[in-house]
Amino acid sequence: MPFRLRSRRSSSGHCSLGALGAALLLGALSGAQALNVRVLVSSGQQVTVRVPVTPTPTSPLAAPSVLAALPQPPTMNTWLVGVSGRQPGAHLTLGGQDAGNTALYLPPTPGSVVEISGRFYRGGVLLRAQDGGVQAINVVDVEDYLRGVVPAEMPSGWPASALAAQAVIARTYVAARINPSAPYDTCATESCQVYRGMDAEKPGPDAAIAATASQVIAYAGKPASTYFSSDSGGFTASSAEVWGKDIPYLTARPDPFSANGPRSRWRLEVPLSKVQAVATQFGAKVGALRGVSVTRVSESGRPQEITLSGAAGVAHISGARAGGFVRALGATSSRAILSGLSPLIVEGSGAGHGVGLSQYGALELARQGYDHLHVLGFYYPGTTLNRLAGVRDSGGPVLAGAQPLPELGIPGLPSAPGPSWLALRAVAGTP
Repeated sequence: MPFRLRSRRSSSGHCSLGALGAALLLGALSGAQALNVRVLVSSGQQVTVRVPVTPTPTSPLAAPSVLAALPQPPTMNTWLVGVSGRQPGAHLTLGGQDAGNTALYLPPTPGSVVEISGRFYRGGVLLRAQDGGVQAINVVDVEDYLRGVVPAEMPSGWPASALAAQAVIARTYVAARINPSAPYDTCATESCQVYRGMDAEKPGPDAAIAATASQVIAYAGKPASTYFSSDSGGFTASSAEVWGKDIPYLTARPDPFSANGPRSRWRLEVPLSKVQAVATQFGAKVGALRGVSVTRVSESGRPQEITLSGAAGVAHISGARAGGFVRALGATSSRAILSGLSPLIVEGSGAGHGVGLSQYGALELARQGYDHLHVLGFYYPGTTLNRLAGVRDSGGPVLAGAQPLPELGIPGLPSAPGPSWLALRAVAGTP
């Protein structure tokens, strides 16, 4: 059957997006079979969509052609999808012609592929008018979705257990965001998790995804918040110190597996003019700066209070905002100390927020022979391994088969580093 864009109307003649969203996702799963997720992959005034055309069967009476037996490039149908106006209820247009609806849907079928704005994706596409533009939403099996995510988030040549851990946390991330009442579940950029469709697919990540099919991690029966960063700098951060939200399994703890990553130690020299501008940005009204120092650190060695003194007084930047101040100076991580003033010297370790899994830590754990369950157990202590088994009628995933994850004890490392570079160096293992 050739691909056709389907429109959906309510009894009033308009597309029922709520019913359409539910129809895309509801339904039980069996075994390792996954479910569809909806990923916003493109938006704009116009979106180009191309799908393969199913060839018309030849007559059995026709003489076979030698050329017909050779591989042929697929013939593609192309739609230039726009919108008829900015008013509420504006219809989509196809090639400039009114399509008669605010949404069009090409459902996924086994092996189906769609090209959206020049990139190929597995599955189907939902097109919807929104604020005078068009949103293109890839509707794709979650396991196929991961094939475009894992190699976009972690180097595809890394060891199998590191890739498997990344696959599980990526699957958990999107499972937690399934919401049939919303227009889509997730996006394709760093604002969610990076998804590059079929262009990203690689054998190593594909194997890791298949080996962990349907696996997610959970806490208290719900998908865990699987935050991750590139490099913890030798000590993971708690969610409380970075975002002001206490999550029991996102704690500060020594991470020797990340001690020798490519960003294990770095140094910045920040001009006074930039420091002054960042201070103003953070509301420190102290006049011309005379001093900037870290006056309190968290359990992980990240600043929890920065004191700024100037010609007009003294100000303090506290809590999660202290880390934000350091990153605004250009640091790759908030796990840093400050010295000097003109320039301000920022020395630190790691890259990213440091909460949850450290990718370079996962790499080292894999190199030491640990499987992905130990990787996950180390970075998300107290969580369980579950199977993604379906979606509730009211939205949200159904999880099954909870099993505790193994944990690694790390003896002999300090748990409360001080503000000095020597303490930071001792924990991070930097020279």
